[in-house]
Amino acid sequence: MTHDPAPVSPAADPAAPVISLQDVGVRFSRKRRDLSLRAALFRRDTGPSTDAFWGLRNISFEVRPGEAVGVVGRNGQGKSTLLKIVAGVLLPDEGRVSVTGGVAPLIEITGGFAPDLTGRENIHLAAGLHGMSRETIEEKFDQIVEFAEMEKFLDTPFRHFSSGMKVRLAFSVISQLEEPTILVDEVLAVGDKVFREKCYARIDELLAEGRTLFLVSHKDKDLTRFCERGLYLRGGELVEDGPIESVLSAYAKEG
Repeated sequence: MTHDPAPVSPAADPAAPVISLQDVGVRFSRKRRDLSLRAALFRRDTGPSTDAFWGLRNISFEVRPGEAVGVVGRNGQGKSTLLKIVAGVLLPDEGRVSVTGGVAPLIEITGGFAPDLTGRENIHLAAGLHGMSRETIEEKFDQIVEFAEMEKFLDTPFRHFSSGMKVRLAFSVISQLEEPTILVDEVLAVGDKVFREKCYARIDELLAEGRTLFLVSHKDKDLTRFCERGLYLRGGELVEDGPIESVLSAYAKEG
């Protein structure tokens, strides 16, 4: 029941897995939890709730450095939950997760951006929350702004941005992180065609640098463009792990 973000060591085996999951399970409740003081003090634990269900169960796989892995499955089958487990946002209820080095999470991409702060202020806030030093933020600031094409809106409050502008700024910040593993959850489906092509080119650059990619998408074109390997989730279980074309074929047969 652990998530271990192991530090990168210069002496580490370059072929060792950067992501390792062993018999991982995540359990959820269909009912809203009562977080009141009364519930905390007086509720009696009568055992497992009948409204609990497993969002993920018996998940085991490893990802090697530089691999590009696509995750497929219908909505509600555990794909985003799996990415959150790898990112350390969720902890497993059973099993073990090991992640070597950090991750750059393009998950719920505008999380961590404050609506009343300006674009400029949010760049500093979001980059800092993801562990970027003040010196590195200053060094990369112009690159972030140029990539997002946000020069004219730097001093506009984030809440006035369109949804596309918010995603552009968030992607620009996260894609400048120097973490070895990139987690992408459907973000490439958002935004106009021109900016999507910039995102594709940026991901190509990151892969060329030897980064590891973990991509959730419903678009076969995106999956086959970037990924050589696929994971197919159904009902919270891993039912297929293999070449991306074979995994997409198995998924298509399930309908």
